[in-house]
Amino acid sequence: MILAADNLQITHPELAKALDEMNPAPIQSLVKNCITAGAQMIDINSGPLTREPERKMRFLVETVQSVTDVPLLLDTANPRALAAGLATAIHPPIINGFSMEPVKLEKILPLAKKYDTDIIGYLLYPHGQVPRGEVERMEIAVALFEAVQKVSLCPDRLIIDPIIAPVLWENGTLQDAGILNVIRRLPDLLGYPVRTIAGVSNLTTGRGNYEKKLLLEQAYLPMLAASGLSVALLNIFHAKTVQVAKACNALLNDPIFTWEGI
Repeated sequence: MILAADNLQITHPELAKALDEMNPAPIQSLVKNCITAGAQMIDINSGPLTREPERKMRFLVETVQSVTDVPLLLDTANPRALAAGLATAIHPPIINGFSMEPVKLEKILPLAKKYDTDIIGYLLYPHGQVPRGEVERMEIAVALFEAVQKVSLCPDRLIIDPIIAPVLWENGTLQDAGILNVIRRLPDLLGYPVRTIAGVSNLTTGRGNYEKKLLLEQAYLPMLAASGLSVALLNIFHAKTVQVAKACNALLNDPIFTWEGI
């Protein structure tokens, strides 16, 4: 299970200011700290980038690449920004991502074919609503698989995000239990070793006791790992959660001295 940091979010005031001023220092500092904390991937969540999308995405990719060579996830719904980031990246990044929404099928998915890169597919309905049950999620996974084939992109390029539900939702815990089954069943459903990614931070979105929210995160992550999750997208500065993730990897990978990787 690979750990991807979700900390580089341009909604953060300090990072938003750095982007407006094209000042790389705050972004570089954050990325360095993420790597030190254990990040093996960096998610560049640029938001919509409605003004100067190409210029700003190029700046973000170049800034992150200047301090690390770990894989990047380009997290934007703006096709122009995404194309600029893909063209700027030294190593092929991961597109994060697309869904069955018509505009994303038309504008985002073809970029994965053009740049021959991995792309994350969200298990969401075309109008953006989160499905409530396992069957619905599996049906959408098949639709994503067929959409990837339709643009002649190798299905191995598809990484599926089942969309973790906040536990504060009325049926949140029920959905999250079902997600574990979805992750386990996807390889049999689609007929190949499907990679998956999950936004662990989604679990505790909303109000609540901070320590208890962290405890839920630390409890759910081993369940995801045991189900076969490929990539955990999380706040890499939650040190205890990261330690739990490393312990999961040590136990699942069966090294000679298990404790040395923790």
